[in-house]
Amino acid sequence: VALRRRSPAATPRNGSSSSSSSGSSSGNSEGPLEVIRARKGVVSNASVWDTHKLLAPGVGPKEWRRESVTTPQTASFLHMHLGIDASGLSPDLDCHHLVVNDWSNLEAPLNVCIASIPTQFDPALAPPGKAVVHAYTAGNEPYSVWEGLERGSAEYEELKQQRSQTLWKALERFIPDIRERTELTMIGTPLTHERFLRRHRGSYGPAISAGGKRSWPGTSTPVPGLSVCGDSCMPGIGVPAAAASGMMAANSLAPVWQHLKVLGELAL
Repeated sequence: VALRRRSPAATPRNGSSSSSSSGSSSGNSEGPLEVIRARKGVVSNASVWDTHKLLAPGVGPKEWRRESVTTPQTASFLHMHLGIDASGLSPDLDCHHLVVNDWSNLEAPLNVCIASIPTQFDPALAPPGKAVVHAYTAGNEPYSVWEGLERGSAEYEELKQQRSQTLWKALERFIPDIRERTELTMIGTPLTHERFLRRHRGSYGPAISAGGKRSWPGTSTPVPGLSVCGDSCMPGIGVPAAAASGMMAANSLAPVWQHLKVLGELAL
């Protein structure tokens, strides 16, 4: 199994760019294609859809590829990260908050909002007198609303402001003057997830129901030397589950006793 990647182009010390004998242009920020060959195997923690995008055409049984790429998807997220003035905030303010606008349709877009204020637990996460706030829609933001928009365009920025009003209103339930307190605002969209996290259509992950016909796949694949981990395989979505799948993948490549030996050598 081999991993193919582009190496960053070397930048001359004087800051100028230059062309190489391989024919790359001076405006190309990517270096030559590099192939890293694995001695034992490759583990992909990309989603099931993005993993298949990384495979060469024809790799793996056709039925396995078809079933994998047709895995049902959850919707995406709308995130808002804030830096706020914490003056006068009650130390008893809860860190975690769940806001449900309509209990009759929990999966409706912009309906369920989740927020946290981690500086309530650890004030050192922000400068003195400040606090950080994270709010997001809980996997209910449709990718289709954003599809085709150009990141950074006026239309894109306007839509971010429109869609984030639900998050602002949710935060105002427990910090009524949150807008006046805010000094830094960063909004992430499904396109943000797709671009920076390599998430297919910005998806939160597979929509595999416990009562459905599909089950979560394991960490092994029919491609020799390729294992998978993350939220697209057993035990499922979420940080603890994804971390557990990483342990399962690691243990399939090396016995647990070898892991413990290395941990002991590292004094961990």
